[in-house]
Amino acid sequence: MKGKNIRYVSGRGRNWLAGLFVSVLAGCGSSQPVMEEAPAALVADSPLVGVRWELTLIGTDEWWKGERKAYFSLLPKGKILQLVGSDGCNTLQGEATLGHERRLVVSDLATTRMACPGLPQSPQVAELLSQAYRYLLDHDRLVLMGRDGHVLGGFKRQG
Repeated sequence: MKGKNIRYVSGRGRNWLAGLFVSVLAGCGSSQPVMEEAPAALVADSPLVGVRWELTLIGTDEWWKGERKAYFSLLPKGKILQLVGSDGCNTLQGEATLGHERRLVVSDLATTRMACPGLPQSPQVAELLSQAYRYLLDHDRLVLMGRDGHVLGGFKRQG
C-alpha cells in the first residue's frame, strides 16, 4: 500500500524489528498533511475523545457485516491522542491529531495481522482510518471523510 502509514506486527511480537523497519520506511514516504493542531483545551473538550465509536457503514452503502464490532477510541495520552480499537479481529493502535475545521489525521497506525475468517471487511478498517482527513459529527453519529471529501465510513457512539 504505497503512501499509507500502516504497520503490521505479528500477534506475538516476534517481528518487532521488521515492523519497526516498515514503519520507518512508511514514515519516510508518508504524505501526511501538515496541519495546525487544535489547542489542548479544544482537544480535551472534543466530543470525539474518550468515546467508543463503532463502525456501522463502510463508504456510503456497505454495512458492517461482522459478528464482532470494529471500533476505535481516542484517548488522551500526555500531549497526544492515542487511537485504540479493533477491526473486528485485530487490534489497532496509533496516534490521532485533531485540528481546526473538523480535521482529523491518524498516524503511526499499527495492527496485528491475524487471519479473520468470516470477517472479510476487517482489512478495510485500518485503510479507512489511515485515510481520514475530516469528520462530521451529528449527535451520536460520526462520519469520516477523505482528502477529496468522499465518505470513508460511518460510526455510532457507544456508551
